[in-house]
Amino acid sequence: MIRVKALRKTYQMGDELVHALSGVDLSIEENEFVAIMGPSGSGKSTLMNIIGCLDKPTSGSYQLNEQEVADLDDDQLSTVRNQAIGFVFQSFHLLPRLSALDNVMLPLRFGRPATGDRKFAESLLERVSLGSRQDHRPNQLSGGQRQRVAIARALVNKPSILLADEPTGALDSKTSVEIMNLFTELHQAGQTIILVTHEEEVAAYAQRVIRMKDGQVAKIDIRGHDV
Repeated sequence: MIRVKALRKTYQMGDELVHALSGVDLSIEENEFVAIMGPSGSGKSTLMNIIGCLDKPTSGSYQLNEQEVADLDDDQLSTVRNQAIGFVFQSFHLLPRLSALDNVMLPLRFGRPATGDRKFAESLLERVSLGSRQDHRPNQLSGGQRQRVAIARALVNKPSILLADEPTGALDSKTSVEIMNLFTELHQAGQTIILVTHEEEVAAYAQRVIRMKDGQVAKIDIRGHDV
């Protein structure tokens, strides 16, 4: 599904060149649950942005579903971001004036709405245990409920990849466990998940933990075993 080879990303900051990624090689298969970890400045956020087609590498290859991403134009990249990748962020990014259901349906405005989309969005809210809250606005929901809405929204276009950036960062420990259990259920149902986190207890839910350091993959843990 994802093939990254010799990936490099360099930023110009004043007179200094910052090497955010320094030759990353990585593969992620369909239906995997992978966590990416690393300290600030390790390159994990840069790698996530490139995987999510939010940024472009300076050099190297990134293939998504056997397509070289560098060959895509801006319109094609927008389609990939909307259709192939579902995003879940720490701060939810829900529109305050829309109901939970309308927030879930928001990505459909940028695609090709079809008969049954509303029913599917409703079924996603049922799936995340918010079927009775579909008419509530974000300020009427708890933090955990808002994140569940965000997860349902990320799934509405049936993406091949669910990309989550610190999805429990704004939640208390009990709610974090509930959200991670939901991610586990989604993975068991066949969803590919890439999770960026700085919390070991969150990363422990993943099949593999990719540990970044100084712009490179320093180590990969598989269910707690170093490789």
